[in-house]
Amino acid sequence: MGFFGTYLFDGHRWTAHQPAEQPTIPEPWLLIDIHDSDIATLIYHPAGPGSGVAYLGDTPRTYFENPDASAPTDVAREAAGLGAWWAQQRGGASDIERSAKEAELTAYLAEDLDPTDIDLDDDDDDDRDDAEIFVEVKTARFLAALDLPVPDDLPR
Repeated sequence: MGFFGTYLFDGHRWTAHQPAEQPTIPEPWLLIDIHDSDIATLIYHPAGPGSGVAYLGDTPRTYFENPDASAPTDVAREAAGLGAWWAQQRGGASDIERSAKEAELTAYLAEDLDPTDIDLDDDDDDDRDDAEIFVEVKTARFLAALDLPVPDDLPR
């Protein structure tokens, strides 16, 4: 069984949160919902130029092999939204800083994949980085890239 956890960052600290429950706190905030070590759903407000929803690991469309499981992803758009969120969270950033942060965050974000293009051979796991196997590890690294603390439950 994989890792499950839902956490809300209120601008200062992380608290446990209920999955599928929209936060009612003032913006900016970031909600992370980790599902079975495979999908981390990131919901962030304000969304800026993004949709306010991004994924780490797999997208629901890819994971469940169902195009109706989630809206199509646009990694560049979500990186821009998360870059704007990061800039607001830290009290501002230059265009150069924000662009650099967007490029950094892009490497973490999941895109929709055709399930037939995915190699499910677990024998290759020995050669893969833990962040490519366990989305909670990738989430911790993503949060470090956002200059945020990591919830206590996540591996460092």
